Amino acid sequence: MTKEGLTEGTPTDNSQIQLLTITPQLLQQTHQNELGAAVPQALLDYRPEPYRIGPGDTLYITVWDHAELTSPAGVQQQTVANGRLVRSDGTLFYPYIGSIKVEGLTLEDLRQQLASKLAKFVERPQVDVNVVSYNSQRILLQGAFMKTDPQPITAVPLTLGQAIGTATINADQANLGDLILVRDGKDYHLDLSGTSSNTRHSPAQDIYLKPGDRIFLPYNDTKEVYVMGEVMRPQAVNFRTVASINLTQALGRVGGLNPLTANGKEVYVIRGANNFENAPAKVFQLDAHSPSAFALGDQFWMKPGDVVFVGPAGITRWNRVISQLLPSLSILSTAAYTNYSVSH
Repeated sequence: MTKEGLTEGTPTDNSQIQLLTITPQLLQQTHQNELGAAVPQALLDYRPEPYRIGPGDTLYITVWDHAELTSPAGVQQQTVANGRLVRSDGTLFYPYIGSIKVEGLTLEDLRQQLASKLAKFVERPQVDVNVVSYNSQRILLQGAFMKTDPQPITAVPLTLGQAIGTATINADQANLGDLILVRDGKDYHLDLSGTSSNTRHSPAQDIYLKPGDRIFLPYNDTKEVYVMGEVMRPQAVNFRTVASINLTQALGRVGGLNPLTANGKEVYVIRGANNFENAPAKVFQLDAHSPSAFALGDQFWMKPGDVVFVGPAGITRWNRVISQLLPSLSILSTAAYTNYSVSH
């Protein structure tokens, strides 16, 4: 399909516009790309190491058949009362052994060290080590959660899904389309809205968290797409959650195409107009006269700053019209994208 310098799937001569026809194949390819990009591989590849002791942790050390070592506060006391706090310098005091550096050790490392050192004073000591209070390693949560208290990293690996479940999503205010996981200074954007997947399995269940991770769930502040041209009520269409409005719904919000003036074959979605000087703006075309138009439009999800343009009947110089539109579309799209970015 060619339109005066516009070739489907390729940029124009001035590299400003790339025209793509909305077809089942395009939607399937877009769906696959979204699935591939939904969870960065770096997050999927991470596997937690065995828990390492840190300052603030409280340990319960059992030496079998030696209650004086196991429960110095008395066996009638609660377990935590007999716990041993790891001091800020990463050490703890233990009878017969004295001060011992435990920060960075696994529970098995410490168990073996204690057994080895106690062997000088206790015949064949049987030692067990457990953490009764995890305080050294945490993840932080912000945004549209009901509970944003820091959550501890424990000896049991913690997934993103479990952390979100504990924090409880504020369903009325949360935008699951762009959850942000900050790890080692890098932001990972995740779409957990479910619209990009046909399965009920959430990618959050496959992501393990590491100490220091920060999770930000943005609020579903209003976003906009602009519907222009031969429609009944040209206007900015508001929506809240990313990927919560499709092309069919956007057209429906403005009363649909003008039956007297609209060319049903000339329904376009302009995406990326705010940055067309650095990269081609993508223009998706939908033939609204096609029997499958409703189904295709229903599966085409809008993004903040998108511009829907419906051409008039008899339009022949589409390239000239859209090229003239791009500067004004850039202003509108930039404003919408800026509002969307600031909300994050």
